[in-house]
Amino acid sequence: MGVLDGKIILVTGGGRGIGKETALLAAREGAKVVVNDLGGSTSGDDDGDVGPAQEVANEIKAAGGEAVANGDSVALMSGAKAMFELAMDTYGGLHGVIAPAGILRDTMFHKMSEEDWDAVIDVHLKGSFNVTRATINHFRDQEDGAYVLFTSTSGLIGNIGQTNYAAAKMGIVGLSRVIAMENERKNVRSNILSPSAWTRMIGTIPIKDEATAKRMELTKARMRPNQIAPLGVALVADDAKDLTGQIFSIRGNEVYIWNQPRPIRGIANTEGWTPSNMLSNAFPAFRANLTDLGNARTVFTSDPL
Repeated sequence: MGVLDGKIILVTGGGRGIGKETALLAAREGAKVVVNDLGGSTSGDDDGDVGPAQEVANEIKAAGGEAVANGDSVALMSGAKAMFELAMDTYGGLHGVIAPAGILRDTMFHKMSEEDWDAVIDVHLKGSFNVTRATINHFRDQEDGAYVLFTSTSGLIGNIGQTNYAAAKMGIVGLSRVIAMENERKNVRSNILSPSAWTRMIGTIPIKDEATAKRMELTKARMRPNQIAPLGVALVADDAKDLTGQIFSIRGNEVYIWNQPRPIRGIANTEGWTPSNMLSNAFPAFRANLTDLGNARTVFTSDPL
């Protein structure tokens, strides 16, 4: 018996990395899996190839599971609808969507082209919209469904050279939160997963010094895609039906739940604010509560377990 027995699950980006490991684990846990992967490069600048998705589907079937491959792009609504229709036509239903599909086009913001901005937003943020919008009415009608959408510490904390990626990933956080709020009464839930693992995309990050090289080697050894998959699979299981609207992350063998934006301090002026007394009163009062500009390495100061 598996935690996903009887479930039909769509996994986007399921041909490689985190998506592949998630698709394989979902199948081992009893799900019938729609494995989606465009088969493109990490930058998304080629036509793609359904081969990786088919290979994963074949691996699932060879192990005794059930799977079907799809090579459509999450960046297109027509592609998302095709994935949903494939699930319905092949298995007669859909119960969950796990959506790690993504690309990177890293560059400093002052050098970023509109094309590089649009490409990353289209795959990550628009792609998350597409797969949720294509399936939400089905989930609402059956009063059962679960989304696991993917953010990143690049959005939650920040990372130099990734303004497009960070903006998309924080947009997905807002998307998931409101989907969860709007659909709670219909038993449709949506959660966010922030993975830390070595993948093809991480491998594109330039290694400019020995310290970076050591961090990369540590990431390869201790933060693997197969360690991310259990969290994604667990979040679409029936035993997680009380979890919605949350942000989770996994880092090696460490699992975290994150806080979400809430006011941390307030100050009032009954006579009203001016720029001058903002500068002299409000801002000094807030300085003890400012968030620094550190990245994930300053937030997670220890090596992963």
